[in-house]
Amino acid sequence: MDSSQFFIGIDLGTTHCVLSYCPIVDSAVVGGAEGNATPKVNVFPISQLVAQGQVQSLNQLPSFLYQAHDSEIAADHMTLPWSQHSQSQSQAKTLVGSIARNMGNKTPMRLIASAKSWLCHGGVDRRSAFLPQGSDDEVQKVSPLKATQLYLEHLMAAWDHQHQDAPLRDQQVTITIPASFDPAAKELTAEAARNAGFKHVTLLEEPQAAMYSWIDSNSDAWREQVELGDLVLVVDIGGGTTDLSLVSVTEQEGNLSLERIAVGEHILLGGDNMDLALAYRLKMNLAQQGKQLQPWQVQAMAHLCRDAKEALLNDKTLTSVPIVVPSRGSKLLGSTLKTELTQQDVEQTLLEGFFPKVAVTDHPVQSARSALTQLGLPYAQDAGITRHIAAFLSRQNQDENAGFVKPSKVLFNGGVLKSSLISERLLSIINAWLTENHSAPTTALTGVDLDLAVSRGASYYGYVRHNMESGNSGVRIRGGIASSYYVGIESAMPAIPGMAPPMEAICVAPFGLEEGSHVELSNQDFGLVIGQPVQFQFYGSTTRRDDELGTHLDFWMPEELEELPEIHVTLDASNGRNVGEVVVVNLAATITEIGTLELEAVAKDNGQKWHVEFSVRQ
Repeated sequence: MDSSQFFIGIDLGTTHCVLSYCPIVDSAVVGGAEGNATPKVNVFPISQLVAQGQVQSLNQLPSFLYQAHDSEIAADHMTLPWSQHSQSQSQAKTLVGSIARNMGNKTPMRLIASAKSWLCHGGVDRRSAFLPQGSDDEVQKVSPLKATQLYLEHLMAAWDHQHQDAPLRDQQVTITIPASFDPAAKELTAEAARNAGFKHVTLLEEPQAAMYSWIDSNSDAWREQVELGDLVLVVDIGGGTTDLSLVSVTEQEGNLSLERIAVGEHILLGGDNMDLALAYRLKMNLAQQGKQLQPWQVQAMAHLCRDAKEALLNDKTLTSVPIVVPSRGSKLLGSTLKTELTQQDVEQTLLEGFFPKVAVTDHPVQSARSALTQLGLPYAQDAGITRHIAAFLSRQNQDENAGFVKPSKVLFNGGVLKSSLISERLLSIINAWLTENHSAPTTALTGVDLDLAVSRGASYYGYVRHNMESGNSGVRIRGGIASSYYVGIESAMPAIPGMAPPMEAICVAPFGLEEGSHVELSNQDFGLVIGQPVQFQFYGSTTRRDDELGTHLDFWMPEELEELPEIHVTLDASNGRNVGEVVVVNLAATITEIGTLELEAVAKDNGQKWHVEFSVRQ
């Protein structure tokens, strides 16, 4: 721990960042008794600009960057309490947080949003500066990696200003990520943290963090809400993603224990989609009045719909909220074009469009795609979140006759589900599936703040982890890696004109392998090409959970394995070896503490080792 004084939890969300903390308490004070003298988790108010020259401390830092034009804001109107000491000249017009979101409402072409979603998009170079995507050349661009770093730097500066005797870089920091992040996205998140100056970082899946927050909020009473054999469906619907997990309530040494047993795919579908859907609904209303909007105006209106939607969902006495359509001058639309978002607009658009009443056998529809498409995020084609949940539950059941896995409890998380209208609708649909299959209805676990739970849970996790490493008791959610991982092996076969040798796959990291584990495939020999450019092909699977270390696949269905980004390397040909030589090796793999995979090839003749990190190297 060295100089660490706090366990820090950072929810690095698609639309908001939150920082929570609790003091590091000496284990002798805790006395080894779970729930006794547990340090209190607090949410840190983050100082940020909310308008030009106005600074406020808020529980959430909106995950937005705005690249301001020189004429938009004066230097003395963007001063933060620490900026005169730390802000570099290159970042002088890069605004973070509330002011970025507010200015982006009017000029979306300068706004960077969804950096987290870009960070896990394997189809782009995530170290390349291309955000804001599609903006004019004069707008300064940053990479998804850099944008993530800037959010973390803002959090660090805000914390350090208030805690000069306990700088954030020296604390025990847990950063949350979607359970569906692949190793490359995990490594990039850790890299952004290192670039920002963090020294001690652990990554934690967001659904697990929400569960930890639920445990902390309920103290020992959490055992009264679940019982042995319960299956908890964690539904986390945030601004940009829908994250699904299953947690089993098991028993360990006579005590209830929790084990994460499944995670869903990375689904780019959340509150942002809902805001855009509301904006398009208003666009159609205006079109019926003979008023046309340009694409940038619809995009800007989506940001305005976010605040209006939240107001209408949280206050049923409101019937409508006015929306002022942005314009760039009277020649286009006039300066007073207004519309309104009504309670009926919100309920019909969200409930019918995103939470339709469907059967559990109704799964997401993949429509035919246009041959040419803009380069962008791989958004979910089907907006029906209930269909995605039905597909997830159906995929997890290994017994085809059983239909789908039947959760006995549900834990909701994410800002979207703060609305009782939405959470009750979703719970009723899941219960309709259970009733139809003659199963007992599920109930929702209570006691979490859906906006802050992930950050609070990450901070509490730091305490639990430290407590258990010190030999004390505590509730640890077991789970390990959320996918099985495989390395591609080129088949040995005679040459066939126009056909590359087919790929086979070897499981090098089975589902559930704990972080920090090292495994060896000492009974299988492979040939490793050294000294010339080669590529490693990796695969991941969230469904093949029974494959063991060394499982050899020479055939699989397309939906079973997902092809992950290739890694191109030239392996060292030193120690008297020749370029192009094929060395007989055994394979070993290590899952690091941050959840990334490191592959190791060990020569059988002299023990020489070659390492390949399973991360993005574009």
